[in-house]
Amino acid sequence: MRKLYVVGIGPGSKDYLSPAAKKAVESSDVVVGSRRAIDLFEDVEAEKIELGSKNVEVKIELAISKVEEDRSVSVLSTGDPGFSGILKPVLKKVGDRDDIHVEVVPGISSIQLCAARLQIPWDGADLITLHGKGISKKVLKVIDNGKPTIILPNFKIDEVANFLIENGANPDRKVAICERLSYDDEKIVITALKGVLEEEFSYMCIMVVY
Repeated sequence: MRKLYVVGIGPGSKDYLSPAAKKAVESSDVVVGSRRAIDLFEDVEAEKIELGSKNVEVKIELAISKVEEDRSVSVLSTGDPGFSGILKPVLKKVGDRDDIHVEVVPGISSIQLCAARLQIPWDGADLITLHGKGISKKVLKVIDNGKPTIILPNFKIDEVANFLIENGANPDRKVAICERLSYDDEKIVITALKGVLEEEFSYMCIMVVY
């Protein structure tokens, strides 16, 4: 049966790339993913299709068309494909077709690595993803329930901090910002919520509100 792998490639560093992910990609004829995901497999001999944030659906359709040509395809997802990853749009496109077998290879998400770095048992934390959605005042109730809140933003982290402050969160509330996790220039900053507005961070950040 035609196979479409949905492969979690971890937070970004090869150190967190699983053997199962490598095996799936190495067995594929076509690899589809973002530039930083594809770069992890520079030695793999396969057709490589770069996927941008503005052409996700088009590239998924292209990946499916490659499977229809009896070629095995790996669609790469940073982190874990099932948490703010590419699994949902892939399953939506495949639908109820029974001629394409989807196999999901999980990966280590930046949420998991963030929890590990900060030594937070994340089964006792609240997880919020803002990917594909805006932030709402519902977040305010979550951050005040006594548990650490791990937030995966979809925009600049200072915009999240500013929203929380403008909507009543204590500016002196303790937060941690985990930036570029697993990369050589990884940075973890422990500060007050208002302190986030005084520094510059890349888009690759996780915020923890204590």
